[in-house]
Amino acid sequence: MSGVRPERREVDEAESLRANRADWDAYADEYQSTHGEFLGDHGFLWGPEGVREDDLHALGDVEGKDVLEIGSGAGQCSRWVLVHGGRPVGIDVSMRQLQHSRRIDEEHRVVVPTLCASAAGMPFGDATFDVVFSAFGALQFVADAEALVADVARVLRPGGVFAFSITHPTRWMFPDDPGEEGLVASQSYWDRTPYVEVDDVTGETRYVEHHRTLGDWVGALAHCGFRITDLHEPEWPAEHDRTWGGWSRVRGMLTPGSAVFVARLDGPRPGRAT
Repeated sequence: MSGVRPERREVDEAESLRANRADWDAYADEYQSTHGEFLGDHGFLWGPEGVREDDLHALGDVEGKDVLEIGSGAGQCSRWVLVHGGRPVGIDVSMRQLQHSRRIDEEHRVVVPTLCASAAGMPFGDATFDVVFSAFGALQFVADAEALVADVARVLRPGGVFAFSITHPTRWMFPDDPGEEGLVASQSYWDRTPYVEVDDVTGETRYVEHHRTLGDWVGALAHCGFRITDLHEPEWPAEHDRTWGGWSRVRGMLTPGSAVFVARLDGPRPGRAT
C-alpha cells in the first residue's frame, strides 16, 4: 500500500470533496469498528472528550422539530434526535458511512432519512429546519466556511438553532500527536493554508483539512445573521482515559481539544430583504 506525504497548499471545494469522500469511504469500516461502541447506536457525542448532548443541551428541546445533521456518519446523533421526538435528516459525503447508518437502523427497526450530500451546497429548500447541527468531523472538510454558514442560515427557519463542534482552532498550532510532542507549538495559529495529504505514488490528493480561527467562525456566524449563545470548550474528564487520534489525557488535561458553538438565527437570511 502506498504512503502519503503532507503538504500545505490552497485547495478548492471540488478537490476537498473528492479527496475526503474517498477517504471516509475507505475509513468508515475501521471508524465504526473502533469508535462505534463509544458513540452508541443512538448516542449523541460532541467530541472525543466524551461530552454528550444529554449533558450539554446545546440543541434545546427537539421534540416535534425538523432537525438536520451535517456529517451524520452512521446516524448515532440523528437517532438520538429521533428517540427524543424530533424529525431528523442526515447528510454525509460518504456512502459507506450511510450504509452503516442503514445497518444500525435495521438492527433497531427505526428509519433515519439520509442523503449522500456535502455541506457545501445543501439540497434543501429555504426555511426547512428548526435545528441544524454537526457533531464533530464535518465542517473542517469544507473549503468555504462562510458559504456553509450562509447555507445553514438559508435552510433554517427564523429563530432556529445552529450548533456544531470542531477541533479546537488552537490545536492547529500543534502536531497531531497524542503524546507530549503534541504539546509543543510548531506552526502559526493564523496560517490558514489547508493541510493536505498526497499519495506518494499516484500524486492524488487523499485528504484535506481546512483551518479557521475562533474569530473566523465568530465573524462567519455574525455576518450570516446568527447570535452566538454559547461557546463550550469541554474539559478532559478526570476518569476519561481514551485516546482518539490526537486526543488523549496527556494533551486534554492541559489544552482544549474541541469547541462547541451554539448560535441562534436572529437576523435576516442571506439574500432576503430586511
